[in-house]
Amino acid sequence: MRVLVITGTGTEVGKTVTTAAVAASALAAGRSVAVLKAAQTGVRPDERGDADEVAWLAGPVTTDEIARFPEPLAPGTAARRAGMAPVRPREVAERAAKLATEHDLVLVEGAGGLLVRFDEDGGTLADAARLLGAPVLVVARAGLGTLNDTELTARELRRRELELAGVVIGSWPGEPDLATRCNVADLPEVAGAPLLGALPAGAGALPPAEFRTAAPGWLAPRLDGTWDAEAFRMREAA
Repeated sequence: MRVLVITGTGTEVGKTVTTAAVAASALAAGRSVAVLKAAQTGVRPDERGDADEVAWLAGPVTTDEIARFPEPLAPGTAARRAGMAPVRPREVAERAAKLATEHDLVLVEGAGGLLVRFDEDGGTLADAARLLGAPVLVVARAGLGTLNDTELTARELRRRELELAGVVIGSWPGEPDLATRCNVADLPEVAGAPLLGALPAGAGALPPAEFRTAAPGWLAPRLDGTWDAEAFRMREAA
């Protein structure tokens, strides 16, 4: 796996922190990593974007950002309102492919969910993943309502004949309720793909050194980690 596309089931699900955890685990395994933010919205030119946040938490990764738009909107809408050229899926694929010639792993982080529009033609992160032939990692919420969001995303990936690498829970609460605990078993069922990790709530606020040490323990071996889904399920069900 040379390129991994990372999307969420919606906004604010922990996508950037999950990207940082995947990057930190890969770095710990001795791999070189690049992080590509397809379209950054809602951030001024002098502010730190998502790719910068990943580097802050994960360590020495190469960061790249195709376009930055000032308003916190879907990329296509933000580009139109700013009078700026939109990001196109082919641009994302070409930039990621170039980075892949120079790095062991390229992480392509989208904006919001899988079908958030990049341009006026309806281009999406899913289109970029198709052009790359890359697997997609889905970051999901932990609690009530996540099963529907995750299944819809997984169905769309299958409809487009894209590979769903697995699901990561972007923020696991310290005191999960019944629905959240049940979702550990139900998420892989509705997704038709394995659960590949669970990040603790507040992980993104950890000091970088602590984050980098802990990250492999939040992710499964496929993502260069040591996390055991079955052990996690049994512990949380107890």
